[in-house]
Amino acid sequence: MQPNLSHASESSSSSQLQIGRIAKKEITLFFASPTAYLFLAVFAAITLFVFFWGEAFFARNIADVRPLFEWMPLLLIFLASTLTMRLWSEERRTGTLEYVLTQPIPLWHFVLGKFIGCLILLLVALAITLPLPITVAIIGELDWGPVFAGYLATFLLGAAYLSIGLFVSARTQNQIVSLIIAVAVCGIFYLLGAEILTKLVGYEAGEWLRLLGTGSRFDAITRGVIDFRDLYYYLSIIVVFLVLNIYSLESERWCTSKNTTNHGNWRSLTLLLVLNAVGANIWLGQINSIRIDATEGNQYSISKATKGYLSQLQEPLLIRGYFSGKTHPLLSPLVPQLRDLIREYEISGKGRVRVEFIDPTKNPELEEEANQKYGIQPVPFQVADRYQSSIVSSYFNVLVQYGSEHQTLSFNDLIEVKSQGVSDIEVQLRNPEHDLTRTIKKVLKSYQAGGNLFDTVKGQLVFDAYVSDDNVLPKELVEFKKQITQSIAQVEQDAGGRLSFNVVDPQASGGRVAQRIARDFGFQPMGTSLFSQETFYFYLTLSKGDQVIQIPIDDMSKEGFERNLNAGIKRFASGFTKNVALVAPPSAPQFAPPGGANPPGAQFNQLQQFIGGDLNITSEDLSDGRVAGDSDILVLLAPKELDEKQLFAVDQFLMQGGTVIIASSPFAANLNSRSLDLQSNNSGLEDWLSHHGLSMKQSLVMDMQNMPFPIPVSRNVGGFQLQDVRMLDYPYFVDIRGQGLNEDSLITADLHQLTMTWASPISIDQDKQKQRTITELIRSSEGSWLSSSRDIMPKVDANGVTPYRPEGEQNSHLLGVISEGRFDSFFVGKNSPLLTQKQEDQNSATAEETAQQPESGDAIEISSIIEKSSNSARIILFSSNDFMRDRINGVLSSTAGSQYLNTMQLMANTLDWSLQDSGLLSIRSRGHFNRTLPPMDQGQQSFWEYLNYILAVLALIVVALVRRFSKQSKQRQYQQLMAA
Repeated sequence: MQPNLSHASESSSSSQLQIGRIAKKEITLFFASPTAYLFLAVFAAITLFVFFWGEAFFARNIADVRPLFEWMPLLLIFLASTLTMRLWSEERRTGTLEYVLTQPIPLWHFVLGKFIGCLILLLVALAITLPLPITVAIIGELDWGPVFAGYLATFLLGAAYLSIGLFVSARTQNQIVSLIIAVAVCGIFYLLGAEILTKLVGYEAGEWLRLLGTGSRFDAITRGVIDFRDLYYYLSIIVVFLVLNIYSLESERWCTSKNTTNHGNWRSLTLLLVLNAVGANIWLGQINSIRIDATEGNQYSISKATKGYLSQLQEPLLIRGYFSGKTHPLLSPLVPQLRDLIREYEISGKGRVRVEFIDPTKNPELEEEANQKYGIQPVPFQVADRYQSSIVSSYFNVLVQYGSEHQTLSFNDLIEVKSQGVSDIEVQLRNPEHDLTRTIKKVLKSYQAGGNLFDTVKGQLVFDAYVSDDNVLPKELVEFKKQITQSIAQVEQDAGGRLSFNVVDPQASGGRVAQRIARDFGFQPMGTSLFSQETFYFYLTLSKGDQVIQIPIDDMSKEGFERNLNAGIKRFASGFTKNVALVAPPSAPQFAPPGGANPPGAQFNQLQQFIGGDLNITSEDLSDGRVAGDSDILVLLAPKELDEKQLFAVDQFLMQGGTVIIASSPFAANLNSRSLDLQSNNSGLEDWLSHHGLSMKQSLVMDMQNMPFPIPVSRNVGGFQLQDVRMLDYPYFVDIRGQGLNEDSLITADLHQLTMTWASPISIDQDKQKQRTITELIRSSEGSWLSSSRDIMPKVDANGVTPYRPEGEQNSHLLGVISEGRFDSFFVGKNSPLLTQKQEDQNSATAEETAQQPESGDAIEISSIIEKSSNSARIILFSSNDFMRDRINGVLSSTAGSQYLNTMQLMANTLDWSLQDSGLLSIRSRGHFNRTLPPMDQGQQSFWEYLNYILAVLALIVVALVRRFSKQSKQRQYQQLMAA
């Protein structure tokens, strides 16, 4: 047995040596003529031209290398055909093919040797393009996963085209004929899955054609998903045409046309190999689980957050895709991507998720159900077939149904569009997993909300009522106390042992409990008026472990208490939609009339729509001095002139252990179609923030690392006035990225870029923050500076250059911060504004008016000041009034060429983090167009572009030098051999 193994090893080694010699010979012959360098130079030149000019890399403003691979399927057709056209044709023309056919060496050695030689040349050509992704990585934040996948796809596609070219070359003796036929055959494979062909047939036929097309498979890999089906597809093409190549050469060895057993075996073996390769492709087409998501953060795969929501399913979840067979050409390629992702939900659901895909236009009953039951309507798109252009009503919707709850997603919810001009539009799925998972979360919470509230509470809750004896309480509160006792007893019974109830009189036993709650929670004695000598306690708290929240008593009725108690329990529960109290200026029209002034009040409609999908948003004016009892979090956007009662509401919400998110600044911009100016903004929070150790300077942060400001410019061309948009350098739009975004905070870790507009620097009083934790979220770059000028109009000098230059000290400035821990109330030692207002009203009222006031439990006004907060209290401050406004988002969107969502993602992340709901945080920022390039002037862009041209030339010189060194080394070896 040992001799046979030794013989097999020697045979294998000999085969490898022979194949290596043949490959080396082909490479030597290739570089012996200028053709090699012309091939490499053409490949590099076309690649660089497409990258910087054809796909306008800098104008596209995305930190990826998709433009590098965009035209590879077409470029490789011509280059691979050119490279292989002479390999066998030249052998046949010069007569050396007969010498090859008569050699005792197996023909597959020659075929494989030539093929490997071509692959090495392809690798050299691809190596010349490596400076491009390295350049992008230096400039911006590049995701290397799609880069590696793209090079793998390019190598496999090039290998497939080379195998086709080798086979065609073996069948002809004319190089030009070989070139033409190889281009035609490779072109057919490319066109099979191309949009120009698939849009002429139905949806199902188009899907089959896409599975056969080399270009469509290539696009699937270059987006960062390495699917085994795509890899096998390319390998099967390589194997099939190499086998056909070997068979075609082997058949020329046969000296007779008579069929022999050997001839039949060759034919049968070749046919079986081809059929198995094709059949395996069809079989693998039904499997979609063998894949690798190479993108950073696994953008196209199911995340742990999604699997966590799917694990909560108690009943089957239905995900149904409504996709028409004929739709807009830009949406058509997105359907397979969305279907593959939805199928992953089915796999991860482990039997709890049912997936369906239907074409409503072919099923009238399901179409009627979609229209009437789910409100899904077709959208008219303009499409073109082989004969005419027409309007087609098409479906591109997803239904998610769980029990009796359902939500739908339309194409507007699923896609994002990036435009560089009227005809240059790029459409991608925005963030399909986030959109689907958010919808699943919403129907899941809606369904759970109908069950027992305590089913979603983990741990033991404790309800403590710090209430004085009935003899001390006002009669209205005595009755309210009875109602509370009855309600909490029923809730305790429904809780099934997960809620305990305690009633404590703080004034009993010498007032020891009163001292403790004053020390721990800041609970002070209450009164019904400023001059009342009778004080009492009436505080309700709900706690779990160290977390304590106060149950408000703003509505002294049984129903009001139960509503506030349920809201408090939900803050400890999972599976319920949280409530956000939003304080913002009055809503106004989104656009000002032409020539008119900016409408009063900032607009945050886009933000409310963005976060409204996950949270309940309620408008709060704080005029009654309280925040609604069912509010889980308080958000103040561009607050303006808050009075004492409103400030008291904010302060006491914080003292109750709540989170207050503030977007404010000493300045507010006034932007309309004709002017832009800066106005002072008095939020009413200045002293309150300063009390808590936070303040904002009366200046604006300017940074040379900034987003441009779009300015309309009129041009006269041939007597016609054309309107263009020019991007001007604008330091007031501070561009935050990299180290400016805290990578250790979940709020900013996954944000790649953020623009802060007209922001002021935040100062922190360290002495007042000793008992709290400070987390810096957002900082400007080290090259930023401060300006106190009110002139914020974009500037340009006579030469068309923006004249902004750094002034004064340059340093990084804090623009976003979290302060969390124990806070002392701003109103310590002061009278409650609620009682003060009541006393003023009573003093101004006549005796007759006082007598006419009804006596009821609801009329009593009680108040005290909670002087200390629990450790769960937080202030989150962003120092800009305008960076989340609708109009500013519109300006930033026009600059980026796509909808600008980063500021809204920041707020959504902040809310989720504050509410301890981090499920969607990890997948919210996965959009295709989020990785933008940093701001660069034309000089910097030209530098990087020309540097790549120079590096490509240097790479060609290095190849030539290596070739020359190798040739000289061989000559020396030959001379030494002859001398010996």
